[in-house]
Parts: sequence; C-alpha cells; structure tokens
Amino acid sequence: MDKEFYQHILNKQQITGAVPSNKEIAGWALQVIRLLYPEQSKKLYTFVHQLEAEFMKLESELCELLDATRGKQHDENQEIARKFFTGVPELYRLLNTDIQATFAGDPAAKSEFEVIRAYPGFYAISFYRLAHLLYQLNVPLIPRILTEYAHSKTGIDIHPAAEINDHFHIDHGTGVVIGETCKIGRHVKIFQGVTLGALSVSKTPAHAQRHPTVEDNVVIYAGATILGGRTVIGEGSIIGGNVWLTKSVPPYSKVYHTHEVSLLKEKIKE
Repeated sequence: MDKEFYQHILNKQQITGAVPSNKEIAGWALQVIRLLYPEQSKKLYTFVHQLEAEFMKLESELCELLDATRGKQHDENQEIARKFFTGVPELYRLLNTDIQATFAGDPAAKSEFEVIRAYPGFYAISFYRLAHLLYQLNVPLIPRILTEYAHSKTGIDIHPAAEINDHFHIDHGTGVVIGETCKIGRHVKIFQGVTLGALSVSKTPAHAQRHPTVEDNVVIYAGATILGGRTVIGEGSIIGGNVWLTKSVPPYSKVYHTHEVSLLKEKIKE
C-alpha cells in the first residue's frame, strides 16, 4: 500500500476524531434500563438522593456521548439530555405496560421478574423505546446504534423511528423486523419471524410511510410478512402464520392459509 492510501486514512481519522464505540453507547443505555429495573442489576440503592445522583450522572454522560458523536452544539446537547430524562417517567410507564402484556400473554411466563430478566422481546423493546425517545429529540446516529445493538443480541430488528403504542408483546422474537415508518397500536402481539416491511427499497419516497399500520388488539403469528405503507391491519384482526399480505384487511379479520391452498401447492409440486 502506498503513502497516499495511508495519508487518506490518516486524514479521515483526524476529521472523524475519537468516537465512542457502539458498545460504550449501548452500555450507557443498559445503565438507564438497569436503573429502572433493578431485576437486571446487582446494584441497589438505599436512599432517594442516591438515585437522583445516578440519573444526573447518566444525563451528563448522555451529553458527552452527544458531543462526541457530533450531533449538535454542546448547549443543544445539554438541553436534549435534560429533555430525555424528563421523558424517562413516561418511558418507564410504557415499558411497564409491555411487561404486563408479555406476562399476561405468555402462559410460560411465571412472573414479571422473569419477563424483565430473561425475555428477549422485553430486552429489544426496552432498547427500542429508549432509542425512540432519543429519535423524537432529533438525535442522530445513537438511536440506530442502540436498536442495532439489541438486534445483535436478540435477533429482533426494530427501527427507532417506528411508532409503537403501549402493551406491546413480542413472543419468542427471533427474526422479527419492524420498519422505519411502521405504526403499531395498543395491545398488539407478534410472534417470531414476523416482517412489517416496505414494498419498495427506492430512496425516493424515504419520508413517506412505506411500512404497514397495525391497529389495536391485533395478533400476528410466526412467519407472517406484511408489506407496504398503504397496508392497514384492522383492529382486532388475527394474521396466521406464514401469511403474505400487501393489502389492507378490515377490522376483526382472520387471515390464514386454507387446507385447499396447501393441497393445491402440493399438487403443483407433483
């Protein structure tokens, strides 16, 4: 390799500067989650002022992360960090509804403690909700780093811009994909391998809704693929396993593969 190549890399490093690793950024998020849920941590606090000091420390660390990733000016980053922690009580409320939905919706769950400690769905949702709050504050880069970290740990890929209401339950979860402009209502339950994706990969309509809307009280079973920004899954619907949908279904629909379709596929193979 010639000196010109080395010089190019050196110039790039000087422009970029020292940036925290994805692991460091995810570590900050884990501290926030573990502070909210001591079920995930061995560190306990005795007095309120200790918790207040810990939250202030995490707020300061967030500002440092924002400075380091060069999102905005320092004063703006301080304000963003303050607003984030102002929103933490609502974040906590939403996460508690997700815990309740998971415990109520999974007969295998023996306690809410188990959901908090061991369920990959809750882990991914925790990172998503934290990342979404940062996304709403127009923080660049960090929200995506957080959801991709959770993706690497759980196999659940939730874009931080997706809009997901309360009482959300992901059962098992491996292979779940929820796209950027997806909108999900209240009391929705989805199983492993579900894709809520886009019909087009073109950059042109990037700001338009490209992903489905899932209304309240919907259940989507394993392997279902639902695509398109105009696709709406009506309230109270049940979407069966391995269903492919690119069109809306009205409220209280049941969509599934029939026995006849299965037989037809077998005959075609023959």
